Amino acid sequence: MKINLKNGNSLEHFVATNDKGHKIELSGDGSAVGPMQSVLMAVAGCSTIDIVMILKKMKQPLEGIEVEVEAERREEIPRIFTKINLHYKISGDVNPDKVKRAMELSLEKYCSVSKMLEKTAEITGSYEVVA
Repeated sequence: MKINLKNGNSLEHFVATNDKGHKIELSGDGSAVGPMQSVLMAVAGCSTIDIVMILKKMKQPLEGIEVEVEAERREEIPRIFTKINLHYKISGDVNPDKVKRAMELSLEKYCSVSKMLEKTAEITGSYEVVA
């Protein structure tokens, strides 16, 4: 896996590109996603992809999924995350017990990002099935 990062509009605005040419913008000045925000986006994306795949294997009629992430960081430098909660909003005629199991499997076993972050942060998940 390779990533290239170079400055964009300013010396505090960056464009990161992967080896397939996909890009994201990052900044330290608020003009794009901050690096720590991108970590939260990564854990949300990783776990949500897992949940979708697990629910498909469980033959659940998933229609949509959204995740809201809230996190706390310590005050001292380095300002690492200490708590992260992912709240999943699942739509479709799905079995809530299967949604719970899919979420647990992702956060406790499959999501590489959450497994890395759990070394320093308490990671919790919650969910609701919405109409």
